[in-house]
Amino acid sequence: MANTSSAKKAARQMVSRTEVNKSRRSRYKSTVSKVETALASGDAANAAIVLQAAESKIMRAANQGTVHKKAAARKVSRLNARLKKMSASA
Repeated sequence: MANTSSAKKAARQMVSRTEVNKSRRSRYKSTVSKVETALASGDAANAAIVLQAAESKIMRAANQGTVHKKAAARKVSRLNARLKKMSASA
């Protein structure tokens, strides 16, 4: 339990930051999920549109510190690779 006023304030800030980060992480995961669903459907044109929109959201989550920048870049890279592989085979 926080004893000092600064520790009490830090505890309050932690609660609000946790809520914000949960929201951002949820938005990140749902964005990635939409892209993976589009890739699984086999429609390369639709998947490319969804991925383009998702890429900015994924990188924004990285810039806000919700996801590590290299993890976000790796996720985008792997999704792009899957799209490229799907487009090549179609």
